[in-house]
Amino acid sequence: MPKKTEAAGRVKRQAAGSSGSKAAGGKTGGKLRVKQSRSVSGRPDIHRRTLRALGLRYHQQVIEITDSPAIRGMLHQVRHLIEVTPAGEK
Repeated sequence: MPKKTEAAGRVKRQAAGSSGSKAAGGKTGGKLRVKQSRSVSGRPDIHRRTLRALGLRYHQQVIEITDSPAIRGMLHQVRHLIEVTPAGEK
């Protein structure tokens, strides 16, 4: 059951188990290194467009992008085609 909190006279719902912190222990705003490890050949168009929107054009291409919830959602959608590491590691 969702928790209810009151802020400025309005009732705001939070997801059960959510404390308002960053999800899955990940920080947002940092940099991520993303490598396209698999080809888009034979994949649905939505996967091709997602990789293109991330800035990945070629197989084995590596990019660094700023971490955000929107980017995390895009990475999750094509997780079987990419490898993600924090930008500080190699």
